[in-house]
Amino acid sequence: MAVFERIAEKRIVPVVVLDHEELAEPLAETLLGAGLDVMEITFRTAAAAAAIHRLSAQYPDLLLGAGTILEPDQLRRAVEAGARFAVAPGLNECVVAAAQEMGIAMVPGVMTPSEIEKAMSLECFTLKFFPAEQAGGVAMLKAFEGPYGHTGIKFIPTGGIHPANMRSYLERPSVAAIGGSWMVEKKLIAARDWGRIGQLTREALAAAGMKP
Repeated sequence: MAVFERIAEKRIVPVVVLDHEELAEPLAETLLGAGLDVMEITFRTAAAAAAIHRLSAQYPDLLLGAGTILEPDQLRRAVEAGARFAVAPGLNECVVAAAQEMGIAMVPGVMTPSEIEKAMSLECFTLKFFPAEQAGGVAMLKAFEGPYGHTGIKFIPTGGIHPANMRSYLERPSVAAIGGSWMVEKKLIAARDWGRIGQLTREALAAAGMKP
């Protein structure tokens, strides 16, 4: 199954910030145990590449993504570590070109019609809508669906999404999946509260209509 098909199948992409690479394995075990085999590890910390490398070697069935990709060098390190998709907060033509050259699925960030059309011109049709809530949320997505609904564009809204509003996003026909960090909060990971992380993940999957 292709990368974007797998993401759309689970409908949730946990956005993970890891300060310590050794926490990657127990987190992966927790998510997999809860039924979620997709994970985005953000390049906001020095541990990101090493964490992706560890997980790609030990969990070949885990769909690993690299997030907060701002420049081609980060993308290169993510690919070398074993990432299978990359996510950016914005639309950087250099990063998109590098992703296409490296053969990795790329999800650039957009929040305006002009950015959507620029992404389309770069042959990117799965886009991160960010920051979702601050940029108009579900109402903005509904507005986008008017002019772009027939193009095949799909969005992964991220930013301000939580259990109380996630269903409203997932109900939009243009939404492939949602990105969120509430089930993998830094404080929960730091506390090694795998039980709570597992519970929140199962609840999120159930809310998204996924069977256990």
